[in-house]
Amino acid sequence: MMLIGQYDSPFVRRVGIALKTYGLAFEHQPWSTFGDAEKIAKFNPLRRVPTLVMDDRTVFMDSAAILAVLDEMVGPQRAVLARGGEDGRHLLRIAAMAAGVADKAVSLLYERVLREAAFPLWVERCRLQIAETLDLLEAERQVRPTRYLFDDDLSHADVMLTTMIGFVSEPLAAEFDWDRWPALKAHAATCEALPAFQEIRQPYRLTLPGET
Repeated sequence: MMLIGQYDSPFVRRVGIALKTYGLAFEHQPWSTFGDAEKIAKFNPLRRVPTLVMDDRTVFMDSAAILAVLDEMVGPQRAVLARGGEDGRHLLRIAAMAAGVADKAVSLLYERVLREAAFPLWVERCRLQIAETLDLLEAERQVRPTRYLFDDDLSHADVMLTTMIGFVSEPLAAEFDWDRWPALKAHAATCEALPAFQEIRQPYRLTLPGET
């Protein structure tokens, strides 16, 4: 398998952590959606990451879809990041909120760096969407007494939550005061100390069109 995308993307990173957790061998191509767009286009015409290329050259995109494929590949006994029943439904809900925050953070970042002058209405809308969803996630984490969201074992929701927090708190460090979300900060610190998170990571660097 080949995973395309840089680990400073929370979506690429969540897939890389799942691959590592499941013990699946893969080649990593840290291509940028801007600087390496044409390389990515050979596998994914949307030029988006993560893109996962299987050994038979089948291509999967969208991190949630890729994780569903990986869970199915390894089977229920090895898919330790998945959950079933009510926990499974809550996992999807929490992961979707965290992924939504990450999406809005990307929009906010691009607005800040790709425009000569950011559009204030769009900036404030993104900031509001991010902050209020973080409030909901903070409340969700505070009422869960377990080490991770559901029990003492990591889940896909824990991974998405942590990779999102890492992304929002690095390139957008000046935008938000994380003292507002202490439970999320503590949760991310616990996860980031794990070997898979330590290995599947890189400092954020925006590669603009024409750069390498």
